[in-house]
Amino acid sequence: MNLVDLWITRSLSMCLLLQSFVLMILCFHSASMCPKGCLCSHSGGLNVSCSNANLKEIPRDIPPETVLLYLDSNQITSIPNDIFKDLHQLKVLNLSKNSIAFIDENSFKGVAETLQILDLSDNQITSVHKNAFSNLKGRARIANNPWHCDCTLQQALRSMASIHETTSNVICKTSDLDEHTGRALLTNANDADLCNIAKKTTDYAMLVTMFGWFTMVISYVVYYVRQNQEDARRHLEYLKSLPSRQKKPEEADDISTVV
Repeated sequence: MNLVDLWITRSLSMCLLLQSFVLMILCFHSASMCPKGCLCSHSGGLNVSCSNANLKEIPRDIPPETVLLYLDSNQITSIPNDIFKDLHQLKVLNLSKNSIAFIDENSFKGVAETLQILDLSDNQITSVHKNAFSNLKGRARIANNPWHCDCTLQQALRSMASIHETTSNVICKTSDLDEHTGRALLTNANDADLCNIAKKTTDYAMLVTMFGWFTMVISYVVYYVRQNQEDARRHLEYLKSLPSRQKKPEEADDISTVV
């Protein structure tokens, strides 16, 4: 083996050794950044799997380069505002099979426009903020939740990109409109507008209140007039009951003398 061949062989060995060293560092770095109880892997980006990890809350040390995040099958009860705001590459967020009850306005701040799939199915969600899904561009799975169907929920769903696909899977456990209870909440033109119903209810309440005040005013006026009439009648009877003024005898004699 000549000198050139020896140099090439050693160069290749050094390259392979260096490459292995770099990969080892990258793997160690990724493993050290992985949230406790979760598994991290690289496949088209960083995938963080925290499924069945007995989590009671969402980890706050999720790597910013995360693309897929699985938080399903835990005991998570809430989504803190801005918890995902630094995950600008996130495409899939799975929060299914938890105990989440409410979705706030800023629950998905920072990821709403990049998410392709948001899974909130099989939770305990009854209501959401009316702007909870306003910036969501991807598909949302929100089936199997005990929804209370009202104007706020209808407004929230109307702002979603996949409105028709999503609303067909929303079953009203309770509703402001009795006929919607146990049925799917739809938002096309032929369905009842829960916001108009709420407005009508408010109008009726205002009308009843105004009628009540008007009745009170009329009653007070009638009472006031009758009371004054009664006082006037009693005063007149009192005046009539007073004895008339009698002339004294001296006054009568004086009058006769003068005549």
